[in-house]
Amino acid sequence: MFWAKVIKINKARMIFLRDLLKIQSYELFRNKIQVVYQPLEKQFLSDPNWLQVLVEQILSNSLKYTKTGKISIFLEDGHTLVIEDTGAGIREEDLPKIFEKGYTGLNGRLHEKSTGLGLFLSKKICSRLGHRLHIESELGSGTKVYIDFKRPDFQLFD
Repeated sequence: MFWAKVIKINKARMIFLRDLLKIQSYELFRNKIQVVYQPLEKQFLSDPNWLQVLVEQILSNSLKYTKTGKISIFLEDGHTLVIEDTGAGIREEDLPKIFEKGYTGLNGRLHEKSTGLGLFLSKKICSRLGHRLHIESELGSGTKVYIDFKRPDFQLFD
């Protein structure tokens, strides 16, 4: 994955959060996962292409590890996109390592084909875009991913 080494950020432009989710809607429907989301009418400045890659990766992981149940997508505190699932969850001892290149964790090794690159790249993309990525999870209870768009040099618009 050569492109993983060179994450070139394009010119930032206004993006609606709702537009980031349209591409994944078919996969969510096809897998019969209940999706709960609030209207995401906020706009913000970011690179739309890399942000799309980021959101697709997080939703892809949610779909991969949520066989039944639901995925909730909402905005918290007006500046943090939250993607929460009721999937397999991540072991507590795996959490500190999930952003390391090549780390797959127990679920990645036992249940799914995993390269250990998805969350590594997601963290790199967030860092380059000036966003913060944080994950909370409990084995057997699901995972909650936070993408925080708040930056000192940037403001969300209604």
